[in-house]
Amino acid sequence: MDSPRHDRIAEDLKIASSEIAEGKPRARGRKSAKKRDSIIRAAIEIINAKSFALATMSDIAASLDLRDATLYYYFPNKQALVYECHVRSLERFERLIRESDAFEGDGIAKIRHFVAALVEDSYVNGPQLYFGDYSYLEPMQRETIATWAERLRAMLEGVIIRGIDDGSIVACETTLVVQLLLGMLIWLAKWAPDVKGLTAARLMAAIEAFGFHGLESRV
Repeated sequence: MDSPRHDRIAEDLKIASSEIAEGKPRARGRKSAKKRDSIIRAAIEIINAKSFALATMSDIAASLDLRDATLYYYFPNKQALVYECHVRSLERFERLIRESDAFEGDGIAKIRHFVAALVEDSYVNGPQLYFGDYSYLEPMQRETIATWAERLRAMLEGVIIRGIDDGSIVACETTLVVQLLLGMLIWLAKWAPDVKGLTAARLMAAIEAFGFHGLESRV
C-alpha cells in the first residue's frame, strides 16, 4: 500500500502535469524569475550541507514552504536543478573575477577586492555551490562545468601572476595558491554558518589576518 507521502507526491506531480497541459507558462515573468532564484539559493544551501546524494527535492521544497509540485514546475528533476545551481554559481564567480581584475590597483589589491566581493556576495545572495565535484551530472553538463571552472581558475591565476610581476604578491606556485584560495572561499559555506553572529566584515578580517598577512608575527 502506498504511504500518505507517496500519495501526496503523486498528487503534486499530477497537478504540475495538468498545469503544463493547460499551457500555463513555465518560469516566465518577473515573479517566476524570483521564484527560480529562491529555489536555486535554497538548493545550493541544502546540497552544500547534505551533499547532492542526500539532498532531496522534498527537502528543498520544505525549506521554502512549497509543495513538491512547485519545484517540478520549474525544474523537471534534481539533476536539472543542481546543474542550474552550478551555472548560477559560476556566473556569479566569473562576474566577481572580472570586476576585480578591472579594479584599479596592483595585483594584491585586485585579489583583496575579489575575496571581499565574494564574501559580501555570499553574505547577501547565499553561498555558491562548490564546483570541485560534479560527477553526478550528465556527461555534456560535466564537460560544460569542467571547462568553465578551469577557465575561471586560469583567470584568477592570471591576476596572481600579474601581481607577482608588479611586485605586490610574493613569488609562489600560482596553481596551488589558486586551489588553496578557492578551497578556503568555497568551503566557507560549510564552516562559517556555525560561527555565532558572523558578519561579512568579521569574516573578511579573519581572511585578511590568515590569508594576506599570515599568522606569524612580523614583530
